[in-house]
Amino acid sequence: MTSYAVVIPTLVRDTLADCLAALAAATGPRPEQIVLVDDRPEPGPGTLDHPLSVLGDLRERTTVLTGGGRGPAAARNTGLRAVTAPWTVFLDDDVQVGPHWAGQLAEDLAETTPDIAGVQGDITVPLPGERRPTDWERGTAGLARAHWITADMAYRTDALKQAGGFDERFRRAFREDADLALRLLDAGWRIRQGRRTTRHPVRPASRWVSVRQQRGNADDALMRQLHGPDWWDKAVAPRGRIRKHAAITTAGVAACALAATGHGRAAAACALGWAAGTAEFARARIAPGPRTRDEVTTMLATSVLIPPAATWHRLTGAWRHRHAPSWQEVAR
Repeated sequence: MTSYAVVIPTLVRDTLADCLAALAAATGPRPEQIVLVDDRPEPGPGTLDHPLSVLGDLRERTTVLTGGGRGPAAARNTGLRAVTAPWTVFLDDDVQVGPHWAGQLAEDLAETTPDIAGVQGDITVPLPGERRPTDWERGTAGLARAHWITADMAYRTDALKQAGGFDERFRRAFREDADLALRLLDAGWRIRQGRRTTRHPVRPASRWVSVRQQRGNADDALMRQLHGPDWWDKAVAPRGRIRKHAAITTAGVAACALAATGHGRAAAACALGWAAGTAEFARARIAPGPRTRDEVTTMLATSVLIPPAATWHRLTGAWRHRHAPSWQEVAR
């Protein structure tokens, strides 16, 4: 059996104890190391006592490091530097590995060939069966179809270090995994799908979570700079609605500007375009959902805010990363 280490970046959320308990209970070969990277800007005393207590005999193999609040990419690099095992398995702190996960991981790794750098776990997202899922639940469920996500991803430690690890300019848990995978693939490695299973429950979230998620558009701008305008196809990623968001935002800004300068008819036309685009966006989000009063209210409010937020973050990201060299240049 090839030995492995588990690296978990964490903000010490309530989900961490369940994550570690599932890892401790999984049957099969035990990890050589568990590296927890506490990525809170100011870690508090004692808050890790309960999560660590559920590890049982794995506690003595566990190391806790601090990440300094620099984001999951930097936190994973911090954990990677402490790894001595030939394989590094990244888990998110809100997943729960399956009961036979360790044994299935051993099989996944045993079936690799020398040209395989990584083996992805099979992510399942449990959804409510008695009603349609909410917008937030549907978004989380999309992780089950995502490529190369580090919710459960095993990589050869040497391959990671040769690639320079994760790009720490990605400050959110978004696109940093795809960026790393594209660099490995372009360097001649392969990444395959494994058979081990991991659950990713839907976390509770505020009604404004979809607006906050628009910060990821800045990371999309960095991906374009690093991997070219066709990075969407390379990463097998959905393109999203950024062009529609930009058009809706432009119509809204134009309506305000034209109204302020006395061009009433043109302002009305632009306002109509903004309203039509916003209504279509809201309808697309409401139709597949449970259509409760609370969900509809949330969708209406956030559908107004998301287009300008997405456009703003995309533009600021493009400006911030305008001089970023392509990854090939970085690799030299």
